[in-house]
Amino acid sequence: MRVITFNANGIRSAASKGFFAWLATQNADVVCIQETKAQQPQLQPELHYPAGYHCYHHDAIRKGYSGVALYARRPPDDVRTGLGWPECDQEGRWLEARFGRLSVISLYLPSGSSSPERQAVKFDFLARLHQPLQALQASGRDCILCGDWNIAHQEIDLKNWRANRDHSGFLPEERAWMDQLFGPLGWVDAFRVVDPRPEQYTWWSNRGRARANNVGWRIDYQVITPSLAGSVRAAAIYRDQRFSDHAPLILDYDYALGQDEPC
Repeated sequence: MRVITFNANGIRSAASKGFFAWLATQNADVVCIQETKAQQPQLQPELHYPAGYHCYHHDAIRKGYSGVALYARRPPDDVRTGLGWPECDQEGRWLEARFGRLSVISLYLPSGSSSPERQAVKFDFLARLHQPLQALQASGRDCILCGDWNIAHQEIDLKNWRANRDHSGFLPEERAWMDQLFGPLGWVDAFRVVDPRPEQYTWWSNRGRARANNVGWRIDYQVITPSLAGSVRAAAIYRDQRFSDHAPLILDYDYALGQDEPC
């Protein structure tokens, strides 16, 4: 089973840069998109709904902002949007597809870099997220949480970590939350199961030559339940083409999702 997660920073922009042509070569079973920045009526079916996939969206109320999507080769048994609180649901940040005992979730956590007010929203989101994560764990389901978490967990996850210790995305409180996620809460960073190397980044600033010089951050994750840790087979960050300021994160799992054709 191949699962791809990608922050498009505008799905229409990514499409114009060749994202969907590339996606057609990947044979992915599930694709999670964040920051679609579009309402569904603004999307062209022949361009933004890739052939062979069932496509689902959770748009933000505000146009041109946030939003998540999920594409699946097999029709999910159930699709759930939102978490029941306005800060999440009005901004289109959670979309869950259920396939038997497996849940795949497209998740876009808030960024706090624009203002102290948005950082407060981010901290509140993290605090509230504990409950649904614990509920998923308690359900006994296999889960893959895909998305842009807007947090670099460890020093090896960003190039200039010393200069960013007081910046949103690498604040001590945010890193401590990730410690809890991968510690007492029991979730697993799927990428690190197979790739412990430093300087494996998924986002680069548009300023200067950050991408060319690989001055980046690893803030896009596939976070999994421990039940899936032994099934992770390979991980890759695709950098050959630039569809966004983020790169697609690709994980292969030894897990049978099924190959049902779309209706």
